[in-house]
Amino acid sequence: MRKDSLLKLLAAVAVIVAVFFTFVAPLATSIRQGLDLQGGTHVVLEAEDTPEAQVNEDAMERVVRIMEKRVNELGLAEPIVQRQGERRIIVELPGIKDPDKAIQVIGKTAMLEFKNEEGETVLNGTDLKDAREQTDQQGQNVVALEFSPEGAEKFAQLTSMNVGRTIAILLDGEVLTAPRVNEAITGGKAVITGNKTLEEAHNLAILLRSGSLPVKVNIIETRTVGPSLGQDSKDKSVFAFTVGLGAVVLFMALFYRVSGIVADISLMAYVIILLFALKLLDATLTLPGVAGIILSIGMAVDANVLIFEHFKEEYLSGKTLRLSMDAGFSRAFTTIFDSNITTIIASAVLFCFGTGSIRGFAITLGLGVMISMFTAITLTQFMTKNLIAANIFKNPWIYGINKRPKTEGEVKHFG
Repeated sequence: MRKDSLLKLLAAVAVIVAVFFTFVAPLATSIRQGLDLQGGTHVVLEAEDTPEAQVNEDAMERVVRIMEKRVNELGLAEPIVQRQGERRIIVELPGIKDPDKAIQVIGKTAMLEFKNEEGETVLNGTDLKDAREQTDQQGQNVVALEFSPEGAEKFAQLTSMNVGRTIAILLDGEVLTAPRVNEAITGGKAVITGNKTLEEAHNLAILLRSGSLPVKVNIIETRTVGPSLGQDSKDKSVFAFTVGLGAVVLFMALFYRVSGIVADISLMAYVIILLFALKLLDATLTLPGVAGIILSIGMAVDANVLIFEHFKEEYLSGKTLRLSMDAGFSRAFTTIFDSNITTIIASAVLFCFGTGSIRGFAITLGLGVMISMFTAITLTQFMTKNLIAANIFKNPWIYGINKRPKTEGEVKHFG
């Protein structure tokens, strides 16, 4: 028995098992969850023709881009904005506790206007360069505006011609504030006051930054996915994951015995690495994503099955356990690499051309396949080789081999 090989094996097993049971639950619960797992709001919007603007392909593409910008700036977990048909847009907002606030932000046309007392519009949203929420020295929540060079000239001229008079600032035709001009304001900067909270100022700044929608958009459906429905989906996902993982572990232990147990320990490392990668990428887990993980677990085991089957073939041809395992890994590598590369390519295609949950499935599947290939050709190989080198078990049955190897006289030579 080689003690150094045994110590390496025991150390690897101890580290993997300890890390798995310590971090699997915290990592799994810390990953962001999509609408189907944690609940949220599902909104359907429809563009409408008006005398001022007709709905066309270019207008719809611009609406989608503006919606994506507004929703992303809300800081939501994996929001989904996608086209449905010619005039409709679906927006999914995971984890929104107050959907009305989000709907107000995404549904606004955001037409900003500066009008004098005669009702003439002197500046609009096209003259705006930036808008940011902040708290002034008096503790008021305001939106700081910065105009473009052309807008700065217009604003300076507007304020200089209206000293002592009021200027109304309107959003979508509603007066936000009507401050009195005390002096001409140059430099291209101003503030909008009257926001009760910093969050209100933040949402207004998002609208102003993202610009106005090119066409009128109406909200035709709002559906809230409650926490109970999301929790039910989550419970079923956890159950499916547990059953799938348990079935795989049991299969490997029964058919490949100690080799299978080694593969199961490698599978623990695979799960931890995958969860850590999803956390590091700040990914959002959805039901299709869970399906991708479960599928990649099956593919991770498939790699180990190929290795062990080649190992058995090499041993039955008359080689020693150690030489058989080396040859088994060498023969299986090409097959594993080719099959996994084709799956990764398919995942890349799904990610590039898919939308929403399809891309989530593609990410988890592709990432899972890459990690499974890594664990199979590194961790499984490392532990199995040290197990054989430690010479704890000499009976090939322990390694899942049920037949006797060929004797020298039974080996046929050709040529």
